[in-house]
Amino acid sequence: MSFNDMNKEQLHQIRADFPILTEKIYNKDLIYFDNGATSQKPRCVVEKIEQGYYRYNANIHRGVHYLSQKATEEHEAARTTVAEFLHAGKREEIIFTRGTTEAINLVAFSFGEAFCKAGDEIVISVLEHHSNIVPWQMLCERKDLKLQVIPMNENGELDLEVYKSLLNDRTRIVSVAHLSNVLGTVNPVKEMIRLAHEKDIPVLIDGAQAVPHIPVDVEDLDVDFYVFSAHKIYGPTGIGVLYGKDIWLNKMPPYQGGGEMIQTVTFEKTTYNVLPFKFEAGTPDYIGSTGLAEALRYVQNIGLENIAAHEHELLSYGTERLLEIEGMRIIGTANEKSSVISFLVGKIHPYDIGMLLDKLGIAVRTGHHCAQPLMDSLKIPGTVRASFAFYNTKEEIDLFVTALKRVVAMLS
Repeated sequence: MSFNDMNKEQLHQIRADFPILTEKIYNKDLIYFDNGATSQKPRCVVEKIEQGYYRYNANIHRGVHYLSQKATEEHEAARTTVAEFLHAGKREEIIFTRGTTEAINLVAFSFGEAFCKAGDEIVISVLEHHSNIVPWQMLCERKDLKLQVIPMNENGELDLEVYKSLLNDRTRIVSVAHLSNVLGTVNPVKEMIRLAHEKDIPVLIDGAQAVPHIPVDVEDLDVDFYVFSAHKIYGPTGIGVLYGKDIWLNKMPPYQGGGEMIQTVTFEKTTYNVLPFKFEAGTPDYIGSTGLAEALRYVQNIGLENIAAHEHELLSYGTERLLEIEGMRIIGTANEKSSVISFLVGKIHPYDIGMLLDKLGIAVRTGHHCAQPLMDSLKIPGTVRASFAFYNTKEEIDLFVTALKRVVAMLS
C-alpha cells in the first residue's frame, strides 16, 4: 500500500504516534524538516524505554536473578531483531555501539591494527560525513597510510571510472556512504562492493542516512561492514549498530578493553570473548537496544517500500515547489536520490534563512552538515537542508515554500 492509497485519517493516525508534531514553535505549528540530523520518536519507542526502566531494569548477562535474566533476554532479542532487519546471516555479526560514529571508529582502529601497514591506502569519497573521514585520517597518521578520495560529477554522483582506478594492490579497505547526508545521492554501493571484491578488498558502508528510507539487505549487498544509528530511524540516541562479517570480526582485535569482552583475565594474560561480546566492552545500553528494536518493528509495520515511495513523492514535490523561487539553487541533482533537498537562494547566507524559518515554526538544518570537504569542493560555505520523513506531508511543504518566499523577500 502506498501512502497515496491511505486516507487522511490513516495518515493522521500515523502522525499521532509522534506527539512532538503537535508542538507549537513561536505560536506556529511545528514543521520538522530536520530528519537527516535526527528523527522524531513514536510513542511505542518511548513506552518501550519506559517499560525497560520501570519493569526489568538490571545489568545484563551473568545475573542469576529474574530482572537480570529478563533484561538480558530483551537485549539479545533486540540483537536478533536488528539481524533480521538487515538480513544478516548470523546474529553474532551484530555489534551494538554508541552510534555510526563509534562503529566506524571501531572498524578503523581494529581493522587497521590487524591488516594495515605503512604504504597502504584507504579509499573514501568526496561525499562523506566527517565521521567517515576523520577516523580513517587518524589511521593514516598512525600507520603511515594514504587516503584516496573518489570525486563526483556536477550532479553529485560518484565517478565510478576514477573509483575503479583507485583500487589496487595497496588498497586495504573502501568506506563510503550509502546515501549522502548533504546531497541525498544514493550511491551505487552494490556495484562498488562488487568492484572492490574483484580485488579482494573489503568494504564498509555508512548506512546512517539510508536505513530510515530504503530497504537494506547486507547479504544481497555482500557488504563486509554496515553501520547505522538508532536515532536516525526513530529510535533512541546513544546506540547504533555495526554489522560485520564474522570472517573479519574474528580476525580483528578488540576495540576497547573491560568487562564483558573477556573470557579469562589474569595479571599475565587476558583472553577475549566470542562474538559479538568481544567488541562490547562494559555495560551496554540494554534499554536503548530494546528501543531500537521497537523502532525497527514500527518501521517494518509501515513497510520500507511504502516509506520510500512516500518520501520520493515528497522529494519530487518539494523540488518542484522550491524551483518556483527566484534565485533557487538546489545542490545535488543525482538521478538516484532520496529524502534530502539542500539549497541556496541567491547570495543569502544559509544561516539567515534558517533563523527566520525557525521563527515561523519550521525546523531545517543549515551549515556544512559535517561535510566540510564536500562544501570546499562545491566552493560554497554551506547550504540550507530540508530532509523528509514518512510523517511529513505535501501540505507541510506548501507551508514551507510560502514561508521561504517570505523569508527570501525579507533578506533580498
